[in-house]
Amino acid sequence: MNFLISKLRKSWFFVNKIYLFILFLILPIVNATVFIYFLLLYSIIFIYRFFTRRIPLEPREKYEYQTYVYKKAKNIELKMDVWYPKTSKKEYPAVFFAHGGGWVSGFRNQPNNVSWCKFLASNGFVAVSIDYRYGLENTMEDILSDYADALDYLRKNSRNLRVDRNRIILMGLSAGGHLALLYSSYYSYKNNMKRMEGIKGVVAYYTPSDLKDILSNDSKSLFAKFATLTTLKGSPEKLEYIYEYYSPITWISERMPPTLVVHGKNDVVVPFRSSVKLIKRLKEKGVKYLFLVHRTGGHTFEFELKDFQTVKIIERTVRFMKELVKE
Repeated sequence: MNFLISKLRKSWFFVNKIYLFILFLILPIVNATVFIYFLLLYSIIFIYRFFTRRIPLEPREKYEYQTYVYKKAKNIELKMDVWYPKTSKKEYPAVFFAHGGGWVSGFRNQPNNVSWCKFLASNGFVAVSIDYRYGLENTMEDILSDYADALDYLRKNSRNLRVDRNRIILMGLSAGGHLALLYSSYYSYKNNMKRMEGIKGVVAYYTPSDLKDILSNDSKSLFAKFATLTTLKGSPEKLEYIYEYYSPITWISERMPPTLVVHGKNDVVVPFRSSVKLIKRLKEKGVKYLFLVHRTGGHTFEFELKDFQTVKIIERTVRFMKELVKE
């Protein structure tokens, strides 16, 4: 029975919540009043879950942040939130943080991202959380230019932002992790010292290293497939070069900075094997790496689970960062 339940939870039917769609079709026919109550209840649950998704180690103390516009693109102001530790120092090491959402959703200051920023600030980092344009109306190149411009803004204004520009760690969740990995792998491969200035390491949580993996049978998420096809403007059959070009695994070289990869074995959005492939490539190139695996975790597991294993992974993530930026 447990085996069947496990298989169902990983199925296309469950992951994409097709059962809810069926209910939405049936309930208006059976009873319109019940349908309205069901819709309200589901909306309340969705809103509650959205505003309570946090890592289990989020500090309870209040942490200050400041918001800056780092770029204007197509009449849109792109912003970053800069979160500070409680201590008063001239400068701090920085974690440059990019949110997930399949390149087509998410934003810098949603509760789960804020919880990460507060936790990083409580551990002595300035956490810089950025927004970027979405792939719905923009290209992957546009998104990457936003990422690079935000990082340039951080470097150019490091004194005012109290950031040590020589101690920067790139971190991202899912699609945000893809941006961190792609930026660092591409520019280190090209030996572009200006773009890689100050970057001490990369942290990628449940990140696609090969974008074609999202469109494989191992990924059950229709949203992830839609987001990938939309952002890259087509399928890998027609745009094979584009998929290879924007896949971080293509650019891994011996110059890649130390990399921490985190993934849950039961991820049905970004297949676990995508990270396994990345680790193999890092090992082949002699890159310093750490691979942390949650044996039962899925996508965004650190916001869903409060178990000992999740806590240890988060704590080990910070230790990895501190080792990279220690003076």
